[in-house]
Amino acid sequence: MKIVLASASERRVELLNRLIKEFDIIVSDFDEDKVLFEGSIDRYVKEIALGKAMHVKKKLNEDAIIIAADTIVTLDNKLLGKPKDEEDAFNIIKSLQGRKHLVYSGIVVMNTAKNVIKEESLATEVTFSEISDNEILEYIKTGEPLDKAGAYGIQGIGGIFVEEIKGCYYNVVGLPLNKLKSMLKAVQ
Repeated sequence: MKIVLASASERRVELLNRLIKEFDIIVSDFDEDKVLFEGSIDRYVKEIALGKAMHVKKKLNEDAIIIAADTIVTLDNKLLGKPKDEEDAFNIIKSLQGRKHLVYSGIVVMNTAKNVIKEESLATEVTFSEISDNEILEYIKTGEPLDKAGAYGIQGIGGIFVEEIKGCYYNVVGLPLNKLKSMLKAVQ
């Protein structure tokens, strides 16, 4: 059966290629702002992933297995999205330095032929080392933090700030492969 990734994220495409060699990409135009954060981060990321999957399902003319995901960074139960600008990126990274934070991914795998939907979420604890203001400014100059939730990419230059990780590395990158592998088996 056709497999569809509901994402244009280069990171997710690269990661999914480790599990599946052939899949289509259909970008979801789901408005994530429609999902209200009401205190449960677990529920929040799953709702966004489900919204993405449902939007892609409407675009299909045939049955498929749809994979959708959303990843967010949280600190003290507050969402840290993509920075608005360089100043916001600085403030986000400064808030993370020397502290632990959690990265959550919501994943939805939908088999449209069987009308089966699996929803999961996963959290990974990440600890940043102490970082000087100058190191933060140099990192921002690379442009990397400007399109990343939490203003860093663990798989890129931002990985140098990571002192410790507890949980799935691929979850922090944006697609927890081990969890996804078991979900794909469950919907077939």
